[in-house]
Amino acid sequence: MSRLFRTLLATAVCFAVLGGIVPGTVSTAVAAEDEKPQRKTRRVPSMSEAVYKKLAEAQEAIDIKDYATAKTVLREMLERSKRYNNNEIGQVHNMLGYVFFLEENYQAAIREYKVVIAQGEDIPEGLETTTLYTLAQLSFVEGQYQDALNYMEIWITKADNPGPEPRIFMGQVYYQMKDYPQAIQLIEQGISIARDRGTKIKENWWQLLNYLYYEQENMPKVIEILEILVRDFPKRDYWVRLAGMYGQEGNEEAHLHTLQAAYAGDYLDKQSDLTNLAGLLMQFEVPYKAAKVLEKGIAEEIVERDSKNLRALGQAWQLAQEVEKAIPVLEDAAKLSDDGRIFDQLSYVYLEADRYDECVTAANRALDKGGLRKEQSTYFIRGLCMYNNQDLTDARGSFVSCRNEARREEDDLNVRTCSQWITFIDREVDRNAQLRAAGN
Repeated sequence: MSRLFRTLLATAVCFAVLGGIVPGTVSTAVAAEDEKPQRKTRRVPSMSEAVYKKLAEAQEAIDIKDYATAKTVLREMLERSKRYNNNEIGQVHNMLGYVFFLEENYQAAIREYKVVIAQGEDIPEGLETTTLYTLAQLSFVEGQYQDALNYMEIWITKADNPGPEPRIFMGQVYYQMKDYPQAIQLIEQGISIARDRGTKIKENWWQLLNYLYYEQENMPKVIEILEILVRDFPKRDYWVRLAGMYGQEGNEEAHLHTLQAAYAGDYLDKQSDLTNLAGLLMQFEVPYKAAKVLEKGIAEEIVERDSKNLRALGQAWQLAQEVEKAIPVLEDAAKLSDDGRIFDQLSYVYLEADRYDECVTAANRALDKGGLRKEQSTYFIRGLCMYNNQDLTDARGSFVSCRNEARREEDDLNVRTCSQWITFIDREVDRNAQLRAAGN
């Protein structure tokens, strides 16, 4: 049982105990709203001075947590119960039930409280209603869900203008019984009552209702409630779940905007949050923002500085045309990688930056480490960099390797492209030879 539920239950039980031990008690039910008529006053048998004193003695023992003494006093009273009227009997069993509750012997407490209710109209209305409520809660704790509902239904007929909590409680009971439609109905009723009265709607009410609608696969209602949760109780979990639901329903734009709003509000504090946001920004062709998200995440040690994340950051800078920022990031990523794929990517970036020597080095490292998706493409990039460095012989050799690998992979496009470059270089070599011969 949660600490909050235990506190609420203890309050209800304590009220039931303290609400009727004054001699000659007469309880009057007061309507909660002026326009609601008052019920007829219930007149109950008076409590004798002797009974009152013995109850007070038991209460003193309870106050110092001497439960054994309290039970002894109360049981001795019950041995003389033939002398007592029904109100007095109810009060003794009520206090004994409270002792069992404090000892967390809930089945014994339920047994005693049932005796209290059995006294009917000979006990004060306040004691009857609070005991019914307590019985409902104790039955819930003990897994006696139908009993809990029965007691609450009786309680509602006797309570004056009950607030939202009883409906919420019944909704929780139906939830435990896996009757989700009834649970939804009761919780919606409780929320509606709270709205009408202008009282606060609690976060856990929305949480349970959200879960119930999810189980019913009513995704529009799930999204509606998550929107309320991020507005009224903004937390990382709600923002991420709302963004995920938009994505699940195919609304990628809302998915992105929700994550961006959460990021702006500083609610995203996990690696998966930031990498997902960066991925969506890349998907929507906003690589500069994606790079800034990843860069900040890595700097704040939220995003791990590993080859995968550094590669994503390098790609983002590259697509944002920030080549000089992409290069050092990809260099670090390549050093941490187990294969040559990042060195392969780095060779492309060096080519774009006209850094041909480094391009050749990166391509060679990629081929040495292996694990490439298309080796022919790496040979091709290396050939281009060698050509731009005027290394025609080495460039031709790289294009030949490209053609051979492409033939092996049945990659006709690269076979044609690399063959064309081989022919082009051969012609250029011949032309250069002719120019040298003519000069002599």
